[in-house]
Amino acid sequence: MINRRNFIKISGSVFLSTVFAGRITMANRNTKSKISLIKTSDRATGIKRAIELLEINHIKGKDVLLKPNFNTADPFPASTHNDTLTNLILHLKEMGAKNITIGERSGPSHTSDVLKEKGIYELCKRLDVGLVNFEELSKSEWVRIKPEKSNWRNGFDVAKPIIDSECIVTTCCLKTHGYGGVFTMSLKLSVGITNKKNMHELHTSFLSMRKMIAEINQAYIPSLIIMDGIEAFVDGGPMKRPLPMTQKTIV
Repeated sequence: MINRRNFIKISGSVFLSTVFAGRITMANRNTKSKISLIKTSDRATGIKRAIELLEINHIKGKDVLLKPNFNTADPFPASTHNDTLTNLILHLKEMGAKNITIGERSGPSHTSDVLKEKGIYELCKRLDVGLVNFEELSKSEWVRIKPEKSNWRNGFDVAKPIIDSECIVTTCCLKTHGYGGVFTMSLKLSVGITNKKNMHELHTSFLSMRKMIAEINQAYIPSLIIMDGIEAFVDGGPMKRPLPMTQKTIV
């Protein structure tokens, strides 16, 4: 086991990968995960080594839905580094992925604007991967999830491609969340699978926000999680770290 304090001490320049066994369903809650931790500043070798250490391949022959962190287009670690995304896609192909599709919903910015600013349309074309903008899904392409004993008043809506996918890979950043959260990592990443209309309830529920974020993760189980911790926010976030006191402008 590694506690939060020790994790912060060693988390500079690391890749952490987690693999979950089994089909993504609401039923297999007792599945244990396997974790690897790599210290490196090289994204290509870090991703490759972190995944290889797991000695498990749930990717081969599967249609993979890849969920990055594109909350905004702000530079890493506010959003997934394009080099991380590129090298992860290349390695998933080496692992035998049948097809790869990036799926995401940004916020508060429009997802299409974030994808354009980060150059994701061009990246997908260059690497021959698909792209689904969850924000552009029709009403019928959302699934209402109602966890038991939930802090959500009437559940929340999850993008149907997430529910239907046989293999989900997520890649998250190591950062704080200045609006009611602590460390975002993979738990907060899942907010991007929900409908934007759910965000008003989430962001106004100050006492229950963290629990509501955690509950979103009951909707699915990723086959593989990759966290890029080469840089991290230790305060502020999720978009930017606060400026040092000497750089702040007083009006």
